[in-house]
Amino acid sequence: MRNWLRLLSTCTCLLTAALPAAAAEGDLAVKVAVEGAFPPFNYLDAQQKLQGFDVDIANALCESAHLTCEFVIQKWEDMIPGLLAKRYDVIVSSMSMSEERRKQVAFTDVYYNSPSIFIARKGSGISEVNPETLKGVSIGVTKATAQAAFVDKFYKAGSEVTVFPESPDLYKGLADGSVDIILEDKLAIYDWLTNTKAGQCCEFRGADLLDTTYFGAGAGIALRPGDDDLRQRLNTALADIKAAGTYDMINAKYFPFSIE
Repeated sequence: MRNWLRLLSTCTCLLTAALPAAAAEGDLAVKVAVEGAFPPFNYLDAQQKLQGFDVDIANALCESAHLTCEFVIQKWEDMIPGLLAKRYDVIVSSMSMSEERRKQVAFTDVYYNSPSIFIARKGSGISEVNPETLKGVSIGVTKATAQAAFVDKFYKAGSEVTVFPESPDLYKGLADGSVDIILEDKLAIYDWLTNTKAGQCCEFRGADLLDTTYFGAGAGIALRPGDDDLRQRLNTALADIKAAGTYDMINAKYFPFSIE
């Protein structure tokens, strides 16, 4: 699985991913970028089909907004450059709406919210989490993420920072002791902690991190600046799937609590 994901990450790949019923003639064609390596939000299943919360939300929005959607798997650090280069039209891939990203792209309304949090192995002796208590401790983050930027700003001076290419590599690094502690999106790692044997090694440390400068005010769908018609269309569709109960059904498929 991980080898397959690494192969995919070297290129931009088009996929169909359990798309809604055949689109009506005249629907607007839209390419939707996802990473495909961030379970349970977006990932490839055993049949190499895209699955996850982001994918289900994107499908529901496409159906509600009368869009013909085609999925594109894109390496995370190239997400925004690919959008601006018009290789796809929107990013539905758990992208936090940080101040830095808002300078480059436009966003829809928030479609879910999740704090970031540190995770350490059980029995590690790490209790308090701050730049002082983590001096000399090795910290893991995923490349080109808000978590990586946060650690680089506040922890790099006193800690050894290891940057992993994708979230599955980050989790493995924590489990096998390559790093002492990691910083990750809380909802993303919740599935690994609760539903995998490897995840039983570890637990949350410290308080939720809600710094909007780095983590934004939730996750939004990214578009090119000026694509106002499409942004409004998606915002209307988001409100519609919430009112219809579709959002809640997708939420319940992946989490036993609301992430709205």
